[in-house]
Amino acid sequence: MKVYPAAAKPAPPPGAAATTTATTNGPAKTTQLYNPNRPRPVYRPPQSRRRSCSCRRFCCLCFLYTLITLLCLLLIAAIAACIFYVFYHPKHPTFAVTSIRTTAFNLTTTDPAGFSRLASHLDFTLTAKNPNKKNIVFVYDPFSATVELAGGNIDAGNATLPGFTHVARNTTILRGTVISDPTRNFDSDSVAPLRADLAKKNGFPLTVEANTMVQVQIGKLKTKRVGIRVTCSGIRGFQPKNAKSKTPTPGTTTNAKCKEYMNAKDIYNYCIHYVKLKLLIK
Repeated sequence: MKVYPAAAKPAPPPGAAATTTATTNGPAKTTQLYNPNRPRPVYRPPQSRRRSCSCRRFCCLCFLYTLITLLCLLLIAAIAACIFYVFYHPKHPTFAVTSIRTTAFNLTTTDPAGFSRLASHLDFTLTAKNPNKKNIVFVYDPFSATVELAGGNIDAGNATLPGFTHVARNTTILRGTVISDPTRNFDSDSVAPLRADLAKKNGFPLTVEANTMVQVQIGKLKTKRVGIRVTCSGIRGFQPKNAKSKTPTPGTTTNAKCKEYMNAKDIYNYCIHYVKLKLLIK
């Protein structure tokens, strides 16, 4: 009896063995080659969270304290303003044109081009009142006054009124005279409204404007000088019937109204400062 050896199994091809190994042991691992020229990652130390939190908290506290301080200052200023208003009850000065007289008023056209010239002589009275009852004094510099005609198109002349000190509960009367420049020429467009006004029976309208600087004194406190402009309208003048007569012709000021424009910012700040000093002294 003959015994035959078992036939050896044929070796699988290389591709099949690789497939079997990958299937059995999972995906094949790839080895990374060392590259000496590859840049190394930069080391960055971890940031401290406590330090950032403390800086943020400090900024928040600074903003909060600043906001509270501003609100407190605004509150103190409002309280001081209320105290000042209740204690002094301040009022701005008032002005009024109480009279105006026309001594000469002659509008002629001698230029062939149609230009006209005005020869006028006007006298006016400006009354100033200080209605304050407490010790509030206004100190005025000299006034620069102007009389305008035809809605401001024609300048009838300028005058300088003296400065004065205006104490409380006092009325001051200022008198001024304006004389026009007889050599000044006005075109036909500027003169046309004035000619239409001269033809009316109720007189021609006038506007008086005065500019000056004023200082307010409250006790020993003195503010800076601020500008004030007084504009009075509703005044009507009449042309003299006899051009050779030197007797002035009175105008009407019953409907005259004056408006005062004053920059009260500095006055308000100094008043607040004055009230603060009073509170500290008490």
